[in-house]
Amino acid sequence: MSKSQELFTEAKKIIPGGVNSPVRAFKAVGGNPPFMVRGKGSKIVDADGKEYVDFVASWGPLILGHAHPEIIEALSATMKNGTSFGAPTELEVDLAKAIIHAVPSMDMVRLVNSGTEATMSAIRLARGYTKRDKILKFEGCYHGHADGLLVKAGSGAATLGVPDSPGVTAGLAKDTLTLPYNDLAKVKELFEREGDSIACIILEPIAGNMGVIPPVDGYLQGLRELTQSHGTLLIFDEVISGFRVAYGGAQELFGITPDLTCLGKIIGGGLPVGAFGGKRELMEQMAPVGPVYQAGTLSGNPLAVTAGLKMLEILGREGFYDALEEKAKKFTDGLAANVKESGIPVFMTRVGSIFCSFFREGEVVDFASAAGSDTARFGKYFSEMLSSGIYIAPSQFEAGFVSDAHTEEDLDKALEAHRKALKSL
Repeated sequence: MSKSQELFTEAKKIIPGGVNSPVRAFKAVGGNPPFMVRGKGSKIVDADGKEYVDFVASWGPLILGHAHPEIIEALSATMKNGTSFGAPTELEVDLAKAIIHAVPSMDMVRLVNSGTEATMSAIRLARGYTKRDKILKFEGCYHGHADGLLVKAGSGAATLGVPDSPGVTAGLAKDTLTLPYNDLAKVKELFEREGDSIACIILEPIAGNMGVIPPVDGYLQGLRELTQSHGTLLIFDEVISGFRVAYGGAQELFGITPDLTCLGKIIGGGLPVGAFGGKRELMEQMAPVGPVYQAGTLSGNPLAVTAGLKMLEILGREGFYDALEEKAKKFTDGLAANVKESGIPVFMTRVGSIFCSFFREGEVVDFASAAGSDTARFGKYFSEMLSSGIYIAPSQFEAGFVSDAHTEEDLDKALEAHRKALKSL
């Protein structure tokens, strides 16, 4: 038995499923997860000493790769002064300024500890500001595990939400409306009936939790116009896309200004962090200046803030995103060539350095079409890639990430493994 297998066996005795986040368990692809012990640059190494080229990147934030020397140096210096105070620090102010500078839709920002906290708090703020209860989300857009967001919609726009997890009450679910992603016509129909009772629309401007699905032309602009005409707030969940697809996120890329933005992952430089922010008149509704309550003992802790500050500084350097775009395009062009050669039906998507391969015929534009993917075939493909030393997300419905740390040699190795994996199918 390998060391990873031993660890997993032990973990299952004391941790539900042996993991602290469900997708890590490899349930969707079969087998047992390797337990990681270290990472450097584009590579990670498991407990048995096997090295992998990493395209998961801690689910996105490690755009500079693992253990970036400038971030490690900054963390080391900060750590000597203490890890947490539960009191204000200058570092928090500096990170807030950096985020506001990068994301023009934000006049003010509140730091939290995770993307889930950010979305949960932004929705509470939207409800408090508008004095409305209902929210609209989209099928396949994941916004964390807050009760009101774990909802599966019925087939009709007016159907009440059904809890997607035991423990979520019907009372909470009824205020969460759900529609297909990328279908503006259905949103218009809903708003004709209920628009004046909806506090906010929350969505990933680039869906990243049902695979990677870009918005169709006019979709985001249509949502912006609808929300403005009905006094509804538009919330962009940029936990994945923020600082990944552009310095100012998807809203910079597509030229849309939301009312509130939720961030996470990258702004912590690999440490747990999140943030939400927007117009001053909205953010001044937050306690202690306003009536909407939100708090967090470790919010803005010195370590996460230090890593985030250094990360944003590096990302803001001239030419960073141009170089990353070129690298990601070249790599995904190579993947597409392999797919064409294999004759296997795969629909590929990419926005910036985020990419996905759906094992299915035809275009993927929403959760229904993504769900038509051949997950069994993906599972075999995943196993082949893992055995070749290429670490990708253990789910058909997750994104892949190209990072600045990936070398030409890394990408060539991944492309060869990809070609062989497709051939084996």
